[in-house]
Amino acid sequence: MKILVTGAAGFIGFHLSRRLTAEGHEVVGLDNLDPYYDVNLKKARLAILEQSSKFKHVNISLQDALPMAELFKSEKFTHVVNLAAQAGVRYSIENPMSYVNSNLVGYANVLEGCRHNDVEHLVYASSSSVYGMNTKMPLNPHEGVNHPMSLYAATKKSNEMMAHSYSNLYDLPTTGLRFFTVYGPWGRPDMALFLFTKNIIEEKPINVFNHGKMRRDFTYIDDIVEGVIRVTKRTAVPNPNWDGDNPDPCTSKVPFQIYNIGNNSVVELSRYIEVIEEVVGKKAICNYMDMQPGDVPATEANVDDLMNDVGFKPDTTIEVGIKNFIDWYREYYNV
Repeated sequence: MKILVTGAAGFIGFHLSRRLTAEGHEVVGLDNLDPYYDVNLKKARLAILEQSSKFKHVNISLQDALPMAELFKSEKFTHVVNLAAQAGVRYSIENPMSYVNSNLVGYANVLEGCRHNDVEHLVYASSSSVYGMNTKMPLNPHEGVNHPMSLYAATKKSNEMMAHSYSNLYDLPTTGLRFFTVYGPWGRPDMALFLFTKNIIEEKPINVFNHGKMRRDFTYIDDIVEGVIRVTKRTAVPNPNWDGDNPDPCTSKVPFQIYNIGNNSVVELSRYIEVIEEVVGKKAICNYMDMQPGDVPATEANVDDLMNDVGFKPDTTIEVGIKNFIDWYREYYNV
């Protein structure tokens, strides 16, 4: 495969690109090194990727239509994995237009590049946040998702609908992946695990929302990457049993598919913090707070389709995953 990975200097993009090049695939990693969080961390990831002759970095913004079109035309990708996006539920309240520009306008440029250049399969990051007000657990992709609780979630739901329209109009195979709370080494500094680890080590308070009663389906990065690669190699196809009188939201009569990628297990935030305390060897100073706007109290992934179609179910425990992250954190920051 010759693969465009957008957001290649990001958390998931870095791990995915490293695995793909190790398998011998040619990867063009698009990343504009957006300063939403520490650019030095992104540069450090890129430096590792660029050790491989199979990897090439291009510094382009998704929303720049002409450079995007030229990139697709010159490189002739067989596959595209779109991970570049303005991330974060909370930041979408402060800076909504950055989500519109990156997650909608930029994503449209990716779709256009795919359809004009015979890309065999577009795989793109959606999010568990699309489930919004849905409370029936585990969250099932065969249920509708029409009540997002943040603009970030709304843009991810929009990505799925935009993909379906291109699958319908241009027979472009598209697969959306709803990631559930990804964590692990080289993770984002705005994520809970990073913030908690840093502050517990430095003996500073941590903000614990919903008074620690948040429940999350934490999914380890290596499991996410395994799922992405398996799905990328399985090109989306029409569902022959799809029925317009009883429409299944995550398949279609056109080559369109949506999967959850999660651990299919739930951990209370308070337990997550306990494991960090155990590994760090210090107690957290907890600042208990109410739920933040746009957040949901619980997530749990139904991964039956992923298991049935590609034979994979994430299963890394938080005890293993958190230790791996903290080992990386101590080494990277020399603490």
